[in-house]
Amino acid sequence: MCLLASLASCGDNLGAPAGIDSGDRRDAAVDVASDVPMATVPTVTGTTPSPSATNVARNGNVSVTFSEPMTASTLNGTTFTVTTGTPAVAVSGTVVPSASGATFWPSAQLPADTTFTATVTTGAKSAANVPLAMAHSWTFMTGTTIGPTLGVNLGTAGGFVILSKSGIMNVPTSAVTGDIGVSPIAATAIVGFDLTADATNVFSTSLQVTGRVYAANYAAPTPSNLTTAVSNMQTAYTDAAARAPDVTNLGAGQIGTITLNPGVYKWGTGLLIPTDITLSGSATDVWIFQIAGDLTISNGVNITLAGNALAKNVYWQVAGQVSAGTTAHLEGIVLSMTSITLDTGASINGRLYAQTAVVIRGATVVQPAP
Repeated sequence: MCLLASLASCGDNLGAPAGIDSGDRRDAAVDVASDVPMATVPTVTGTTPSPSATNVARNGNVSVTFSEPMTASTLNGTTFTVTTGTPAVAVSGTVVPSASGATFWPSAQLPADTTFTATVTTGAKSAANVPLAMAHSWTFMTGTTIGPTLGVNLGTAGGFVILSKSGIMNVPTSAVTGDIGVSPIAATAIVGFDLTADATNVFSTSLQVTGRVYAANYAAPTPSNLTTAVSNMQTAYTDAAARAPDVTNLGAGQIGTITLNPGVYKWGTGLLIPTDITLSGSATDVWIFQIAGDLTISNGVNITLAGNALAKNVYWQVAGQVSAGTTAHLEGIVLSMTSITLDTGASINGRLYAQTAVVIRGATVVQPAP
């Protein structure tokens, strides 16, 4: 029996566990002596591109899904590779794991009309620490096209308008629309909101927040939910940083009075925005801004959307600090490796995700329309 007939040849057949008929290979094995179920051997259930696909977009990704939840740390650049040529040469890229799969993002657009081989090794293991029974490989061929930029999956982090690992500090009076949360830090790191605990102690409320306030020391299921959301926030940061750029070092690290079309923009430095900019596109277009240093938006500067562009499709991946000056306005999802600060009167239609602290001073934060 071939488990993956729709995906690959029967070279991926799995050996049947002792005492189990080969026709039951996809079911959990059973320890005959103790009659205790054993962990299921993970299998590959889907790939993108599909095996033998042609005319694949040069800026696409390579992804794999599994039959079982997987251990993220075992899905990496060693266990999931993409190669080309004979002898095989590895394609540079970043592996972004998820609960049931992984995505390989090439660090540059793939060359046209070229055949590639993707391989997942037995080093990939399920959450139960069971390895893939056999390595799984498939090939595909690029064409000449550049496809639309894909959005970044926020996971459960998308349920928060502000999410921080080390605290949310507010200088009243701010107005926040959407849920906010901190983890692994406790609620004492949420400052300036005059919190009122709910009777369940699962969340708090504030007159400055149209939504709920969560912290890692609140009652279950809040701690677990926050741990997952913060993990998803960090994965989203890695995902956004992994995309192959369409434009590099625009304006040598300073842009203003400009209209930007959809795509991936990368700066190897910080980025200063001293005057207004516009992002113009459709409701499905995506912008990803990769910034190796700080992002600084000057006082009174507006980042606006034109056409049918949506804030939920704009991502600011920033390795340094993010600072929006007084009365500045920002659109999009901010993914910062460090801190985010909105000064007095500043506003954002989007989300603020910081791997350290978020500081808002009399600011307005509104979650984007779905």
